[in-house]
Amino acid sequence: MNRRDSLKAIGLGTLTTGFLVGVGCKTGDNKTPETAEVKTEDVPGRMPEEVERENKIKAEKYFDDHEMATITVLADLIIPKDEHSGSASDAKVPEFIEFIVKDIPSHKLPMRGGLKWIDLYCLNHYGNPFIKCTAKQQTDLLDQIAYPYTAKAEMAQGVKFFNLMRDLTASGFWSSEMGTKDIGYAGNAPNKWMGVPADVLKQYGMENVKI
Repeated sequence: MNRRDSLKAIGLGTLTTGFLVGVGCKTGDNKTPETAEVKTEDVPGRMPEEVERENKIKAEKYFDDHEMATITVLADLIIPKDEHSGSASDAKVPEFIEFIVKDIPSHKLPMRGGLKWIDLYCLNHYGNPFIKCTAKQQTDLLDQIAYPYTAKAEMAQGVKFFNLMRDLTASGFWSSEMGTKDIGYAGNAPNKWMGVPADVLKQYGMENVKI
């Protein structure tokens, strides 16, 4: 599945747009690590208490190594690497999810519970946790929980978890530097004045007037 197909499956219209405002993933080796302490002087316009809170959140660790590995595999299955740009993990989406879950504590239990549900399902059906399953086994499971309107009732918990995981992955990727470049978003840019259009000048009989 290429990225365009996976994005069609994601359905960006369901994206939790609140995550896209003011929060993004840093990409590239020359960028400040997500866990690096932020200083007030480095972020003009931020109140000291805001910077203090952000540093406190970054200093905490919520997901263990196994959970982070599972999040990474899931994120890359949702937005894989293609010829146009990198994968979700290349855009540091797992780190974004770790931060957001700590920033919005209501996501903690649904995410941790969902990760445990994924592993329990895989252990019962494939004999391994999700990250140790084959690629086919992983995608077979995701096919059962990625489409809410066709999913079986007994998969409801997995569907709910995957909806959240998909929204967080898309939010993290499309608010990252890599994601904005992927869609060609240039941001705000100054206009260049080219003069009054010729058809407008002609409309008012001013085509021979120098402005």
